[in-house]
Amino acid sequence: MTEPAPSRRPRWTPAYVLGIGLVAAAAAGFAIVFRATLAVTLSFVAGASNVVDAMVRAPWYWRLLLPAGGAFVAGVLVRIAARKPGGHGVGDVMEAVALGRIRLSLPVALLRAAASWFAIVTGGSLGREGPLIQFGGTAGQHIGARLALRIEQRRILIAAGTAAGFAAAYNTPLAAVAFVLEVIAGVVVMDTILPTMVATVIATGLTRAAVGAGPIYGERTFVAPDLRELVAFAVVGAIAAVVAWSFTRLIAVGEHLIQRLKLASPWRQTLGGLGAGAIVVALPAVAGNGYEPLGAVLDGSLPLAVVGWLLLAKAFATTSSVSSGSPGGVFTPSMLIGGCTGYLIGSGLDAAGLAVSPAGGYALVGMASAVAATTHAPLMAAMLAFEVSGDYGVVLPLVLATAIATGLARKLGRDSIYTAELRARGVSWELTLAGREVEDDNSG
Repeated sequence: MTEPAPSRRPRWTPAYVLGIGLVAAAAAGFAIVFRATLAVTLSFVAGASNVVDAMVRAPWYWRLLLPAGGAFVAGVLVRIAARKPGGHGVGDVMEAVALGRIRLSLPVALLRAAASWFAIVTGGSLGREGPLIQFGGTAGQHIGARLALRIEQRRILIAAGTAAGFAAAYNTPLAAVAFVLEVIAGVVVMDTILPTMVATVIATGLTRAAVGAGPIYGERTFVAPDLRELVAFAVVGAIAAVVAWSFTRLIAVGEHLIQRLKLASPWRQTLGGLGAGAIVVALPAVAGNGYEPLGAVLDGSLPLAVVGWLLLAKAFATTSSVSSGSPGGVFTPSMLIGGCTGYLIGSGLDAAGLAVSPAGGYALVGMASAVAATTHAPLMAAMLAFEVSGDYGVVLPLVLATAIATGLARKLGRDSIYTAELRARGVSWELTLAGREVEDDNSG
């Protein structure tokens, strides 16, 4: 069936405008505190600026045991959160915005964010964007309820909070708006666009004031490609899509194997943390979300063999952490996996005398292609890569490669990493020119 349009368009009342500002400030504030406490803890305990440096300095047995210990604490918190009512995860945020089923819980979001924090600070291979996005959406629901806003206004505040959390995580306001439109809402509606844009401006401004402005991976200028080289970037998009799809399948297989063990929390998460720790022992760069090694890949400062091993190790370490139930994102790990894929292809072409652009440019395009393939959101992925690098010269390859990656990924599997979560619960939809076709196995 086709979901009927809301009976009322949201009015820009003073309470609604206040809600947008409060949601953006809450999402930005939470992101700043989350990131700052990670940095302060690592500096105080290990004298390191990030988790990768901390693991490099640690003896092998700490590399093995710390991810397991952090996962154990995360598992305890996840078990407590599971006993409380209210949804969790990006899938619940999508359902709240798209279908109006608002069941997000602030205590659950905070518990799961704390679980992610412990898993990440101890070296788990997880992205930190997940708790930031989920908190932003939940803050939108909570603030909308406190201000007694109408249901359509509260749905938009959830979307705006989600975008604000994304923008605060990556310092990418345009990609954050695209994330909400392509992934969360699934439709382009002006009533959603305007509040989301305002929220991302506020959240990004506050985050930049606290942690600094500029692209998170620094200013880069890759050589503008010869039009004939676009064929090579198209190949990057296709190969990165296959690699990214394989990564999501690997996680699905990991989840199936963990379920067969019938371990309860927190032992399930501890086992996954131990598996990730075993990989960190051999290659400390896989610890954390992948931000630090991705920067090195874009710079071209890692040996080719290390990049190849990093691609494989990150995929398996993230699978071990995520499939065992430690809460966190796979968005940034996907960026690293795609970046490594693009770098390997670019280096191969360069060795054959076929490449004009540096391997770092291929890494950036591979990064965006992997994100597009896992999220089925090509516009967001292209904008994200452009904003994190600040290089306009690579826009054409980005647009081409992300379009190819998304199209191929949809042929390989109908669901993104987010809609797969919904489909597992019996809720899904297809987007057509006629609107959203909802398939709801829970409709009775």
